[in-house]
Amino acid sequence: MAPLKRSSSIKTASIKSPLKYALLLALGSAQADDQILQRVLVDGSRTNQLGVADAASAGSVTQDELAARTVYRPGEMLEAVPGLVVSQHSGEGKANQFYLRGFNLDHGTDLRTTVDGMPVNQRSHAHGQGWTDLNFLIPELAVRLDYKKGPYSAEEGDFASAGTASVVYANRLLQGVASLSAGQNGYGRALVADSVETQRGSLLYAIEALHNDGPFTNPDEYKKLNAVLRYSEGYANNGFNVSLMAYKADWNSTDQIPLRAVQAGQIGRNDAIDDTDGGKAHRYSLSGAWRRTNDDSASKVNAYIIANQLDLWSNFTYFMDDPVHGDQFAQPDKRVTSGVNASHSWHQHTDTGNTETTIGVQLQNDNIFNGLYSTQARRTLSVTRQDHIVESSAGLYVENNTRWNEALRTVAGARVDSYRFDVRSDLAANSGKANDHLVSPSLSVIYGPWQSAEVYANFGSGFHSNDARGSTITVDPKTGLAADKVQPLVRSRGIEFGARTAWLPGLQTSLSVYRLDFDSELTYAGDAGTTEAGPPSRRYGVEFSNYYKPLKWLSVDLDLAYARARSRGDLEEGSYIPGAIEGTGQLAVTVDDGGPFSGSLKLRYFGPRPLIEDNSVRSNSSMTLNGRLGWKIRKDLRLELEAFNITNRRDSAIDYYYASQLKGEAEPVSDIHFHPIESRSLRATLIKNF
Repeated sequence: MAPLKRSSSIKTASIKSPLKYALLLALGSAQADDQILQRVLVDGSRTNQLGVADAASAGSVTQDELAARTVYRPGEMLEAVPGLVVSQHSGEGKANQFYLRGFNLDHGTDLRTTVDGMPVNQRSHAHGQGWTDLNFLIPELAVRLDYKKGPYSAEEGDFASAGTASVVYANRLLQGVASLSAGQNGYGRALVADSVETQRGSLLYAIEALHNDGPFTNPDEYKKLNAVLRYSEGYANNGFNVSLMAYKADWNSTDQIPLRAVQAGQIGRNDAIDDTDGGKAHRYSLSGAWRRTNDDSASKVNAYIIANQLDLWSNFTYFMDDPVHGDQFAQPDKRVTSGVNASHSWHQHTDTGNTETTIGVQLQNDNIFNGLYSTQARRTLSVTRQDHIVESSAGLYVENNTRWNEALRTVAGARVDSYRFDVRSDLAANSGKANDHLVSPSLSVIYGPWQSAEVYANFGSGFHSNDARGSTITVDPKTGLAADKVQPLVRSRGIEFGARTAWLPGLQTSLSVYRLDFDSELTYAGDAGTTEAGPPSRRYGVEFSNYYKPLKWLSVDLDLAYARARSRGDLEEGSYIPGAIEGTGQLAVTVDDGGPFSGSLKLRYFGPRPLIEDNSVRSNSSMTLNGRLGWKIRKDLRLELEAFNITNRRDSAIDYYYASQLKGEAEPVSDIHFHPIESRSLRATLIKNF
């Protein structure tokens, strides 16, 4: 059997109790350092990152804290990342909206998201660059959430400039789980998951079914089927796993609605203008990961193939372009994404410290068919454009992590990325090929002569890719006018200074200040339902994060963030960036003494945003309070009650400002368009372990 090793490059959930560790090994049901999903194995819910993290803004959230969070939809699990807000402006099956570090990230651009090493962001997507649909996520299987912010890691490439979020699934479940949920607004969910030990490894399975209408007059009718099947052998750092995942859903959408129509009493807050909007999607994947670690080296490889399909119908401007049939449009997207990530690390010990050098390669190919159609009630009227895109990329990186002495360590790295776009459009003038490459260096300096504190200085360069169609376009297919090409890869540059301390027993505090520049800003165009490349931008910000566990049964999270985002250059329309988040806050309190009862409350503040470049129109802030009560009926049976928007606030989940035209209006009207947060609702879940 290969020896068991841990290194700073291998981050895994560990078994903290020696008694439990010995018992599990004796029973043969688990192996040390494995990815095991079991709440009782975790002593604290937020891992102390002193001596581990390379920046004050990086961290890891364990399954214990993830399980304690009250989330309305799976994507909101990412709100465990301090300063990150997850919202929705459409039906439940659509990808979420993300906000972080002064960005309106739309549906995921500049937030690199992975699940078990598989990229979730979809490049050159029909609806938005970096489309990040997390509806296939099963929260009960998540053993850890790792996050970083800023372009300071050579391992992270496309879409990673604002941050990264990596969800790790369990290899084994120490107990099977069956849960049944019911709630208001037509909510229902059933889940069964378990692990079966084989002669050499473990077979994990999970099956989920969900239905949700939401509070809308035209019910979402969201129906989801989801499944995971995983076989694993060995350890998390000396073993392998192979996984199959399947997700399928369809839904109706109540998209954002014009404020003027609500104020005039024409429609209610939960009404739709076009009640035929909606979508359907599926995602099927096959993936595998292999790791090998010995005394002086570590290797890891993961590979994946993912088949995604989305059919999406939206209408944001109503009757502005077509007063007869309306402005609904379809954005179909069908793709197969395949890739391989491989890295090898060498460890070396010195008289005063140690060093680790990692070299890695990341390959990805997307074979994409997408389009833009004019539709009425989901029936195609005309084709605006159809495209076949082959987008291929190769990334090579090297990173050195050296501890020079007890107080000082550095992380220096660089990556080279090369992209190739091949676009075959139904309009020959928009077909073509494009290539681009970038070199992205990074450096982190960590100084910690103190036992309970560290300070950090981070410098780095990153990028995001633009839509492949923008790199070859010459004619706007909708208007027939000449169109400008965009740069395929857009550089970002970041600087961050921070500190982390655990000076008070049970308290973890981090503070970071940063600046992030982009050579071109991606912004959302409400009348087109897409993102557009805009002028250069600059952001300054500060983040203050705290996790306090003063008592064994009590934990408190307080996260605050502020950002200032502006376009650079002399812009006549103004320098504010529409939708750029300015302030966020989160306060969460969890009570659990191990007895029959437990509970948690989470207050989330989503600050106001400029909605137009001159800042003359702004959104209001919103605040939501969610809570959970748990009752352990017996050792293997518990009941959980969840409450959302407890104070029943009538806030917006999201706001846009653009022109639209309602039936009967003589001309377009510029107005705020908003999607309401869901009204107060309750859910009950019965959970049986076996």
